[in-house]
Amino acid sequence: MRVMKWSMIALAVSAVGSQSAMAEPFVTSQADAPGFVEGAKAGVVLENFYFNRTRQDQKTTKRNKDSIDWTQGIRGKFSSGYTQGTVGVKVEGFGDAAYKLYGRDDEGGSLNLPRNSTNTGNDNSYGKAGADIAVRISKTELKFGDFTPNTAPVFAFGTPRQFQQTARGFQLQSSEIKGLDLDAGHFYASSSEDNTTLQGNLFSQYGVTPIRSIDYVGGKYGINENLSVSLYGAKAQDTWNQYYTNATYTLPLATDQSLTFDFNLYRTTDTGAAKAGKISNTAYSLATSYAFLKAHTVTLAFQKINGNEPFDYIGAGDKNRGTESIFLSNSIEYSDFNAPGEKSLQARYDIKMAEYGIPGLSFMVRYAHGQGIDGSHADPNGAYANAYGSNGHHFETNVEAKYVVQSGPLKDLSIRARQAWHRGNADDGEGNINDFRLITDYPINFL
Repeated sequence: MRVMKWSMIALAVSAVGSQSAMAEPFVTSQADAPGFVEGAKAGVVLENFYFNRTRQDQKTTKRNKDSIDWTQGIRGKFSSGYTQGTVGVKVEGFGDAAYKLYGRDDEGGSLNLPRNSTNTGNDNSYGKAGADIAVRISKTELKFGDFTPNTAPVFAFGTPRQFQQTARGFQLQSSEIKGLDLDAGHFYASSSEDNTTLQGNLFSQYGVTPIRSIDYVGGKYGINENLSVSLYGAKAQDTWNQYYTNATYTLPLATDQSLTFDFNLYRTTDTGAAKAGKISNTAYSLATSYAFLKAHTVTLAFQKINGNEPFDYIGAGDKNRGTESIFLSNSIEYSDFNAPGEKSLQARYDIKMAEYGIPGLSFMVRYAHGQGIDGSHADPNGAYANAYGSNGHHFETNVEAKYVVQSGPLKDLSIRARQAWHRGNADDGEGNINDFRLITDYPINFL
């Protein structure tokens, strides 16, 4: 069985599509630079996180014990404004700290609390800090340092637990042409949500193969307010070449009704020394969302993995935690539904209660089922050998309730409850779990 995916992959794809046809540009104009001090921003997010994952099978093994803890985190962020003039410069920094409120040493693994150096217990507190510098000319920006890149579907990081994931390297973005955003990067180190060092490795998440560096280039183009396309390519040194394309189209119907079609496709092949072994994998998903009466959205999604290996993507930090570098529709709370040969279906329903007199309150429920998993033809000398059986199938159900305070001294305070159930047979490689999370976020801006 393959290494269990411990970290939750936050969805890169929303209920109504992974791309917005006319989204905000990556880079704004240097002509509007407010000044280094005048444009400064600073704030913190106070996050209280209760995590409870119980494993319904194989509890006798150390790897499959339950993960239960309760933590309080503080994520601080500072950004100067861009200096004025033809060439603008700004600096950004972050500082994160977290404290254990509850967590038995034999119930670790939530990724909200790192383990101690001997892996015998949870740390009681931890923190990390980093910074980057950016230079901007016109609507083109070059950034270097430790930050959270999140625009490239082949290399996207996020904040799946208390702390953010970060990557170290260069990112070049340009929005000189209206509707067209260009994006390129070179990264060579990273930090996961439970790492305190910023100099950890990059990995192939499922193959657990160290990657020395990754380069990518691509962009997205909003053809009009209803249609957008994107194209990216990435090279993970001596591991894979990966290509991605997306098309998102929204079809307005009657008043307060629309259909959104979101298509994603990845093509991955081994390259160089092929450290993860032979890879020839094509993964795609198609989601259709029907929004009606301002409050309701129904989504149906189909996803297929063609290849003898799983669709794999970048892992962060020395402990190899999953990132958000998977813009496939059926990558949900626990499973990615990305096993070799797998085809999966998802049905999802979202409702926003503002139309019924309770602004800020929303609910979501979804169900996904995957089958046809066959890992028996993977390269016997590669990283994915023996990770799956030949007849895997599984399903997952997610339920979420969220409330965001709309006004008053606690404005923007959010409370979110999430429950997941995952069940599968021995060949699916992911096990049977119940997963509950209660998360409270309160952003406070100082500048």
